[in-house]
Amino acid sequence: MTRPSVTAALVLLAALGAAGCSPTETPGPGSGDAATDAPASGEAGDQPDDTAAGTTGSGATTEAAGSSTDDGATSDDDSAAGAPSAPPELDVEVVLDGLDIPWDVALRPDGTVLVTERGGRLLAHRDGRTQEIGTDLEHLFVSGEAGLMGMALDGDTLYLCHAWAPPDAPPDVRVTAHTLADDLTTATLEEVVVDGIPLTSGRHSGCRLLLQDDGTLLVGTGDAADEANPQDLDSLGGKVLHVRSDGGAADPGSAPPGADPRILTYGHRNVQGLAQQPGTGEVFSVEHGPDVDDEVNLLQAGANYGWAPGPGYDEGVPMTDLERFPDAVEAVWSSGDPTHATSGAAFLEGDAWGAWEGALAVAELKGSGMTVLTLDGQDVVDEARVPGLEGTYGRLRTAVLDEEGALWVTTSNGGDDAVLRVTPRG
Repeated sequence: MTRPSVTAALVLLAALGAAGCSPTETPGPGSGDAATDAPASGEAGDQPDDTAAGTTGSGATTEAAGSSTDDGATSDDDSAAGAPSAPPELDVEVVLDGLDIPWDVALRPDGTVLVTERGGRLLAHRDGRTQEIGTDLEHLFVSGEAGLMGMALDGDTLYLCHAWAPPDAPPDVRVTAHTLADDLTTATLEEVVVDGIPLTSGRHSGCRLLLQDDGTLLVGTGDAADEANPQDLDSLGGKVLHVRSDGGAADPGSAPPGADPRILTYGHRNVQGLAQQPGTGEVFSVEHGPDVDDEVNLLQAGANYGWAPGPGYDEGVPMTDLERFPDAVEAVWSSGDPTHATSGAAFLEGDAWGAWEGALAVAELKGSGMTVLTLDGQDVVDEARVPGLEGTYGRLRTAVLDEEGALWVTTSNGGDDAVLRVTPRG
């Protein structure tokens, strides 16, 4: 996978402030036409518009406010671990702008940046030039949080995760494999890897992909705002799936007893982020929460993460309901109330990140910024905000690290969105 550049001195801030919210419904699948989903809900929904996309950003490095203070946010463990070192200064570059809800980023070895837009466009950007890659997505369903979403790149094979609503079959969220043309003019559909992931109005569509070293895929799914899906071991909704490139179960023995063998974990609400920890290989999921909390979870094969909002899809119950499910796995980090609408995430690597090397950077939609979680093994021991991204670019969705240790970030404001490259100066 890949890694991310805007200019700023970073500090540790005390509060993770964000306004409370309640979900917003959107029309159900049918025509596949785009619909509006107000972002005020704190869900992954954005306000799409018809802004032209694919224009090249100025590439100029911009200054972002922020200077070191003594009131940084620290955990109760700081007294034992010692005061954290100063975070790095950052440069933030607008690589691409004029976009409409860019959802994910993948980087090729030649420096080409691939970008999905939720409305259906697949773009390739290199050396200041942007072109659209032709795809066969005529039945793409775009509404609320659904559309063309996550992707993963394995050589010339591009995996896309998207919503699908053909006129003669039930709608779903699916993962498809495509072959990229050498000149990047087309991405030809080769295989449907996974289909049948639940789709209703477009809410809670998940769709985060994480390619493993052995060529298998992890797929984060949403519960489609259906109270039964997260705990239903026959449903692919509210799960993390582990599949081979042909769609078969990658490790059937790791599935929960009695479950579809492709299921790795269950009891999730809306898995928007997946990140693999360097050195350990452990995978962490980032979950977009209800009114109560957002979560970062350490994935354990076969485990239940405790989301069960029934009856009536109650947004006031905790993400991990230990009363109903005493054996459910507790989160390694929770936002509490108010929530931030956490989305994509990536581990930071490289000496230039200084005190943040090995930390987990979590993008936020409602929070309009990024939280950096410092871990001691699997335990979060400190959290901080990134001033250079704090409200400067609006809602942030995806965070991807490139081979040079730079962090690529997409905005999700529904108009004149951008792809940012964030690099530490060290």
